Amino acid sequence: MKMILTRIVFLSLLAACSRSTPVNNGVYMLLDTSGTYRQELQKAEQIIRYTLSHLDATDSFAVARIDTGSFSEKDIVAKASFDDRPSTINRQKRMFAEKIGAFVDSVQSSPYTDITGGLLQAIEYLNEKETQNKTILIFSDMKEDLQDGYLRDIDFDLNGFDVIALNVTKLRSDNIDPREYLLRLTQWQSRVEKSGGHWRVVNDLDGLEGILQGQ
Repeated sequence: MKMILTRIVFLSLLAACSRSTPVNNGVYMLLDTSGTYRQELQKAEQIIRYTLSHLDATDSFAVARIDTGSFSEKDIVAKASFDDRPSTINRQKRMFAEKIGAFVDSVQSSPYTDITGGLLQAIEYLNEKETQNKTILIFSDMKEDLQDGYLRDIDFDLNGFDVIALNVTKLRSDNIDPREYLLRLTQWQSRVEKSGGHWRVVNDLDGLEGILQGQ
């Protein structure tokens, strides 16, 4: 699973780079920290390190946790817009990886999962960076659980964005009724595509083959 997901990130970035020349890439990755899903974060750390190794000068990268209320910069764990000097880029990447490692080692589970808020923050961040290619990675089971009083019936503006759901694990209730899993993904796909974005779910090699053929 680790190698599959990291290859998907790399392929997505390569595909983005092939669309026009020159380009720069913006990647924003959301990490689900709710419940037992927090135990999956070591996989996410490997994807982040691999992504870092394939980003270059003028690219931007940010990683944020999905928390109770995620429409806030306070949930950004690490962020960087890479310099055009190799020595500086290497230092930026090293510091970025260190922050992620410290986060994965110490993070506490969140009682709620504000995926919508995280997406809104991702859109805002990447639009501010004005990168030609914009990719949002969501490392989550895609089950949104909002605290009472949080309103998230909000339209996105995802024109020009690729949204990729990674490692969408099945919940215990999904095993009882698989329709819950399928409905959850269908609803997210509908929200993203109605907002002008391109949606993909990547869990295994079957998904990898489809992406390779589609580029």
